[in-house]
Amino acid sequence: QVQLVESGGGTVQPGGSLRLSCAASGSIFSIDSMGWYRQAPGKEREFVAHITYVGGSTNYADSVKGRFTISRDNAKNTVYLQMNSLKPEDTAVYSCNAVITTGSYWKRATYDYWGLGTQVTVSS
Repeated sequence: QVQLVESGGGTVQPGGSLRLSCAASGSIFSIDSMGWYRQAPGKEREFVAHITYVGGSTNYADSVKGRFTISRDNAKNTVYLQMNSLKPEDTAVYSCNAVITTGSYWKRATYDYWGLGTQVTVSS
């Protein structure tokens, strides 16, 4: 069993900042990558940012480039999303995604996991 728990959401004024965290726990052999997605009311879920655990390569949706930064703490199995210059259109439920290999060296399998999400509201 692997769990992803997000935190750090809330309400902020336009131009403000928030930092989201997502901690993975459970039977983790290795983490391949982690990322963030968001879903606004009445819209489909969309990609926000992604980071690989080996090498730390990142990529971002065009809509957040230059404003959001994804980072990771390998020792804590945690990924962060620093969100600056927030806009009302950033309002959404932000969910953490992780590709994690579970088990042991001799018997392991890789799965895709999701957190429950955290609400981010940008409003004056």
